[in-house]
This record gives sequence, structure tokens and C-alpha cells, in this order.
Amino acid sequence: MEETISLKEIFQTLRKRISLILSITLLAVAVSAVLTYFVMTPKYDASTQILVNQSNTNNASLYQTNAVQTNVQLVNTYSVIINNPTVLNQVIKKLHLNMTADQLKGMLTVNTEQNSQAFTLTAETNSPAQSVAIVNNVATAFRSQVQKVMNVDNVSILSPASYAESSTPVKPKPAINLAIAFVVGLMASVGLAFLLDYLDNTIKTEEDIEQILGLPVLGAISQIKDHHEKDSRSGAHSTQHHHARGGNRVEAK
Repeated sequence: MEETISLKEIFQTLRKRISLILSITLLAVAVSAVLTYFVMTPKYDASTQILVNQSNTNNASLYQTNAVQTNVQLVNTYSVIINNPTVLNQVIKKLHLNMTADQLKGMLTVNTEQNSQAFTLTAETNSPAQSVAIVNNVATAFRSQVQKVMNVDNVSILSPASYAESSTPVKPKPAINLAIAFVVGLMASVGLAFLLDYLDNTIKTEEDIEQILGLPVLGAISQIKDHHEKDSRSGAHSTQHHHARGGNRVEAK
């Protein structure tokens, strides 16, 4: 026979374990807040836009036919060249960075848009000043390298990165982290509440007897132990008080 759980039973389980659910959820949010504000290192990014346009040199005749489409196709090629160790090592040497070309490459992101002659270069580091310096120098070194390798001058830096635009950290994001912690904590606590209720096989109510044993409940005996104790304590107190008064009369005589 298949067991079914009604909405009433679900709400009863949640209400019975509400303290557990709230405790775990608040704990998850608190841990996330501590990690976000005191453990995680803030990250700052800086971006610059690079345009691939038609060259104005003597080699411009190469691009006169479908020039825009040619430049769009070159964007994909240039996004690979910009991460080349030849370009990155120039920046490392100029800025005296204590890292390898692969480590610097991991800090860079190239974003291209479909059918666009421009792409965005972004650097993300622990310092806004360093992010700005890296992304601007990579863009400059890239433009110089393209002129040497491709023998064309069709790369322009549209908007160099500035410190004012990079002073706000992009990671971590407290609101998102706390929201994720709240959802995860709530899901985990609710799941644990149902697991504990499923593993709890003790009989507590008349409904449990009917459901587990399949037998009707004919009657229930209430607890009377407290009444006996109250009567015993009351009788003992009266007796003690009587003896005390009797003793006073004897002493008075």
C-alpha cells in the first residue's frame, strides 16, 4: 500500500521543526557574511575597448573589398594574439610584475560581440590601480605587436581604463552571496527536518497508532501522576504545619 503525505502533514512537520530550520538558515547566512566580508579578497576589474578598423596606410587596398566584414573576422584572430606570451611578457617586464605569462593570462578576459569590429579587454586583480595599469599596457603592447606581425595599423584603443571606473570591487558580491546562503540553508534545513521526521518511528499521538498499527483507538488515559504528587505534597505540608502548631501549644503550657 502506497503512503501519501498530505499538505497538512507537511506543514505540521515544518512547524514542529521550525526552530531547527531557522537555526540552520541563520547559521548559513552568518557563515556566508563572515566569509564575504572578512575572508574573501576583494577583486577589482578594469576594461578597455579596442577597435579593429580599416587601415589608413598603403596596405589599405587589401581591405577595400568588404572591409567591415574583414575587420570583424580579424577580431577573432586578434583576441588570440592579445593573449600571446610575446605580448604579455612585454607587460610583465614593463610593470615589473612577479608572475608568469600564464598567470597574467588568467587575469585577462576578452569579450567579443557578434558582427562587431570592437572587443573589450578586461583585467581583474586585487588592486584597482594594478588592474588599470595591466589592461592599458596589454592593449598598448597588443597594438604594437599587431603592427609588427600583421604589418598593418588597423587597431585603435577607443577608451582606456581609468581608476575612477575601477575603484568599486566586483567580487565578492555580498547581496548575491547572502541570498545564495539563505536559499541553500533553507533547503538543507527543510530536507533535514523531513529526514528526521522520517527516521522518527516513535508513537506520540492517537493518529500515529491508527496509522502504524491500523487499529482504532478506543480511549485514552490522561496522566494523573501530577495530581498524586500534588496531593502528597499538600498532605505533607498540612501535617507538618499541624505538628508545628501542636508543638507550639505544648511549649505554651
